[in-house]
Amino acid sequence: MSETKLESTAEENSAEKKASFIEEYAPIAKEGLWNNNAVFAQMLGLCPLLAVSNTVINALGLGIATIMVLIMSNMSVSLIRNIVRPEIRLPVFVVIIASAVTAIELIIHAWFHELYLVLGIFIPLIVTNCAIIARAEAFASKNTLGKSFFDGLMMGLGFTLVLVALGAMRELIGMGTLLANAHIMFGDGMQWLTIEVFPEYDGFLLAILPPGAFIGLAFLLAGRNYIEQQKKNRQKKKKQQQEVSADTATA
Repeated sequence: MSETKLESTAEENSAEKKASFIEEYAPIAKEGLWNNNAVFAQMLGLCPLLAVSNTVINALGLGIATIMVLIMSNMSVSLIRNIVRPEIRLPVFVVIIASAVTAIELIIHAWFHELYLVLGIFIPLIVTNCAIIARAEAFASKNTLGKSFFDGLMMGLGFTLVLVALGAMRELIGMGTLLANAHIMFGDGMQWLTIEVFPEYDGFLLAILPPGAFIGLAFLLAGRNYIEQQKKNRQKKKKQQQEVSADTATA
């Protein structure tokens, strides 16, 4: 009986820990991926978003680089949050972010040289991405290492998903392909990843030019706003039904 009770207690503790973990980290994921998305909600980091999102591979490369910078900077800021004086925290944060970007840039230059040539100046420009310094100041400087890591991952993933979605839209409409030039990220043996969705397609130049980036982003933002509006309408309708039910019960 005692062993059974111990096993039951252990299972209950494990379930409570799991529920507590989900309650603690689920809001962070929701904020990074949707509610507080760097592009959709904050409208930050639009320069690289619009400049390199003409193909999926370019977008994915810059997105992964941004994720790594966010994770490294968030974790570093979290570790020193109780050491750095408030008066100098912003310069320190910028130095940390610049160091992380430099490390990522050197890695891409060494191991993904063709991708480095394509992304060019937009890798070092990650330093100026306001979303990264904003997360360091608003979240990492006030939270634990684990939460800061997860926040950086979710914020970076939210940014990357928008980047890849825009890249896929522009590449598909502009060239009729998906994952063109996959070899510059995955190696020469991965050229088979390129998908010709529309064979013998002449292309649509506007989609892969800068105006196409603005138009594509506008469609993505419109889609997001439509989903949010439908959500609000459902909540409003549900609230009205509850009020009617409450009035009926009172009567």
